[in-house]
Amino acid sequence: MISKTVRHGLTVLLALAAALPAAPASAGPVPPPRPAAPGTSPLVPGIPSAPPHPWQLDTRDQALAPQVYRPSAAEDAIEPMAAPAGTDALVEYVPSSEIAAGAAPACTKRTGPYQRQVERWLRRKADGKQSAADCRAIRAFQRQQGIRPAIGFAGPVTWARMRLITARKNPNATKQCPTRAYRVACVDLTRQLMWVQKGKKVLLGPVPVRTGRAGYRTRTGWHKVYWKHKNHWSSLYETPMPYSQFFNGGQAFHAIYGNVYSPPGSRGCVNMRVADARALWKTLFKGDRVYVWGRKPGT
Repeated sequence: MISKTVRHGLTVLLALAAALPAAPASAGPVPPPRPAAPGTSPLVPGIPSAPPHPWQLDTRDQALAPQVYRPSAAEDAIEPMAAPAGTDALVEYVPSSEIAAGAAPACTKRTGPYQRQVERWLRRKADGKQSAADCRAIRAFQRQQGIRPAIGFAGPVTWARMRLITARKNPNATKQCPTRAYRVACVDLTRQLMWVQKGKKVLLGPVPVRTGRAGYRTRTGWHKVYWKHKNHWSSLYETPMPYSQFFNGGQAFHAIYGNVYSPPGSRGCVNMRVADARALWKTLFKGDRVYVWGRKPGT
């Protein structure tokens, strides 16, 4: 038997339900997402490749600080696997309309996102507009550097290569990374480069890196390498993070089995080519300082 109190409660609930608007019989089809704003169409790799392993698409970073422990000598003796063939190839990102399957690449008439910067680097008139002469000059640089497709498109890989070449002589020419008597790992988010210096001497690099995308920025300021784990495996994402050197929470230097130039960026870590991460592993030690500054384009 239902008590008078429970019966009253049910009556109130039924009255409230009756007062609510009825749900439609069918929600109907899900509306399509809004189209991208004009001029923001994504760029795609200019050279088609075989379907990559998920790790090569994007090695997820450790979102939370790892569980620190002391790896055994046997674990540390295991070297992470090498990067798959072609991982570090300089493949430019171009508009999909510029990929001609099976045809020899032609000189593009399209203005690239880094047109003005590339023109200035090549000592041409920096008007930010593609011309036939601009295309020939950009194409010559791309062929010299092994960037494909060499169609003269001023894309992110071409501009990144130019930044690296400029930085090789003196990566700290602007003195944005503090000079100290001890080792400092310098991470320039703006140029997407890192190197290690001690005093004015460069011990490693500069090398290209891939830092945090929008919403996952690599944290700026002073940090310290607090844990090194050569064969780190992210238990959160079930993915490898070879040669991990953690410097702030879950953010670390580590290798990826993918291309460091691939957009949009990492989830906060400083992604590196396998060979560069291996070299950094031998250069940095626990307690070494890390200095991060600038802002990654697009964040």
